[in-house]
Parts: sequence; structure tokens; C-alpha cells
Amino acid sequence: PYTATAVRRLAEAGAPMLGKTNMDEFAMGSSNENSGFGPVKNPWDEGRVPGGSSGGSAAAVAAGLAPWAIGTDTGGSIRQPAALCGIVGLKPTYGAVSRYGMIAFASSLDQAGPLARDVTDCALLFGHMVGRDPLDSTSTGLPEEVRLPTAERLDGLRFGVPPELTQGGVDPGVADVFEQSLRRIEDLGGTLEEVSLPHSDQAISAYYVIAPAEASANLARFDGVRYGLRAAAGDLASMYEDTREQGFGDEVKRRIMLGTYALSSGYYDAYYGRAQRVRTKITEDFRSAFEQVDLIVTPTSPTVAFGLGERTDDPLAMYLSDFCTVPMPLAGIPAISIPGGLSEDLPVGIQLAGPAFSENRILEAAHALEQAIGFDGSRARG
Repeated sequence: PYTATAVRRLAEAGAPMLGKTNMDEFAMGSSNENSGFGPVKNPWDEGRVPGGSSGGSAAAVAAGLAPWAIGTDTGGSIRQPAALCGIVGLKPTYGAVSRYGMIAFASSLDQAGPLARDVTDCALLFGHMVGRDPLDSTSTGLPEEVRLPTAERLDGLRFGVPPELTQGGVDPGVADVFEQSLRRIEDLGGTLEEVSLPHSDQAISAYYVIAPAEASANLARFDGVRYGLRAAAGDLASMYEDTREQGFGDEVKRRIMLGTYALSSGYYDAYYGRAQRVRTKITEDFRSAFEQVDLIVTPTSPTVAFGLGERTDDPLAMYLSDFCTVPMPLAGIPAISIPGGLSEDLPVGIQLAGPAFSENRILEAAHALEQAIGFDGSRARG
């Protein structure tokens, strides 16, 4: 067994470890329905999903079962469940937190981060998780110490509003809460500017080539010899086949097949190579936007929590629920989701994203906005 560096650092700081939470298998999912332990229920409405893949973490914090939790974010797996459960979730800059001890899904995208009921607790956790780790060659730490946020105003901060992530595909109720949050930003002294992320409409397509391609390589180690389930079989070839057939759920198998196909010799350039070029364009779009503004603000999820089973037979609809969160991991930049209000009596998340290693700025802005919104999550705690 491996003890993750992020967990070890929190334990060394005195944080109590209560246990492990349910999640989508191998972090592949947006609803926490792809779990060998059954689905997690949203504490705001037990007929709805909590989001995923870190849905158990988000639901536990929202329900008051734990004061905080950690999760991993590959395409939105901290921020989206935080939004749907009415709590705060931070996806750090790629490399800020060590990935050692995490089961790899997509190695160029995965990042661990905190979930908590407020921004201050999120910052406190993050400060103990962050740091360079010799056991993870991709870890960088942060160039500055994480500060507990105290800001109450947003004077002097410029917020970019990209129409590509705030208009088409966003439910009317979510859009209303988002507009109210924009007004609060202005009331706090922040300025709003429209910015363009012209390649963000291709982010989902690129993500669902790159992430499955990396997963198909990473999950090859779960073969019954080194890691994971080992099926009983009379010969080695049958053991490999039976192990992977029995040991993976449907969504994991789907993504492994997608990734293997994208990496095959006849299609590598057409799919994987093209997806990486789109990723570069998305990164350049963010870099250009941050020359004009300090932070970018969007809804976290285009909808509130949807019903259990509502999208299990429609993978495309499930994948599209992440269109607001996927561009940030592709660019390797940090983003936070905070509760913005309610639609249909369910939480709506507001996402703030910034340039790489701008976590302190994001946390300060999120703290000021959080104080102004005054979201009450007590109903989820029963």
C-alpha cells in the first residue's frame, strides 16, 4: 500500500483521518454512479446525484459528516461535486500538490485538492497539502506561502466573463444565479470584462481523447499480476483477460477502449495528436485572457444536480456536464468553486479561475465573494 503524500502531510499537521469516501471508479464519472459500492446520494435531495468523481467527499462535507475532505480533479472532479453539494472545492495548479500515492487516471491532468464548507477551511487544508515532493517528479509546490484569506472587497480586480462558458448550454436558473454573482462582484468593487476563449468549445472533445488515452496506459498495470483483482484462470492469457473483464466497470472499460483506439497507429495523429494541439490552443487562450483580466468567472456546472439514473444511459450528456470545468485542467491552471445561491432549491456553483500559481489571489477573491453571498448550507446537514 502507498500513503499519499497529501494525506501524510495533513496527518502530520494534526488533521484527523475519519475514513475513505465513495467515488466514481478510478475517478471516471460526473455523478458518482460508476462505483462498485453503489451511488452516493446528494444530501440536498437524496433522489439526485452529488456530482463526481469525488462525490462522496463532497456529500460528506455538505451533510456535516466531516469538516473537510480531499479529492482529485482531472476534468472537474473536485469543483463539480462541490458545486452540486453547495460547498467549496479547489483544483490547484498542476504540480502544486504531489500526486504520489494517488491511483493515476490521466497523469498530465490529475491534481489533488481540498473540499470544505468555506473558503478559509479550504485555504487551511491546501496550505498543508501543497509542496514539492521528491517522490513525484511533476510536483512543483507554490512559489509563495499559502495565506488564509481575509479580503472583504474586490477593488482593483478585473474579472473576465467568457461567453463560451457562460451562455449556451447553461440552464436558465443557473444563469440567473450567475448573473446575481456578477452583480455582487461589481458591488464589491470588481470590474467585469468580456474575454474570449475561442477554443474552449473543443475542450470536451480534446479532454475525452487525452484523458482516456492516458488512462489506457495507466490502467494497464491492473492486470492481476501487479495490482488489482486477480481472476482464477488456467493460463496466463486467460487470467489477464478475465481479470480485466471482471475488474473494471462499464465506464472504465469504455474509456480504456476510447483511449486505446486514439493511440492506435492508424489514428494517433487524427485523434491524440490533434487533441494535444487543441490543448495548446486552449492554454494560449487563457494566457491571452489573463493579459486583460486577473481572474475568470463562470458557472461551475451548467445545471443543478440531476436525478439518479437520469444520464447513466447517455454518456454524451454526462460528459457535457463538465464543459465549464474541463478547460482549466487542460491548461494546468487553478480554479475554485464556491456556492453562489440556489436554483430549484438546489445549490449552484460559481467558478473562479486564475493563472498558474495564483491560488492566493483566487482564495482572496473567493473569500470576499463568499462573504457577500452569505450562502446557507445548513439544510443539507439535516
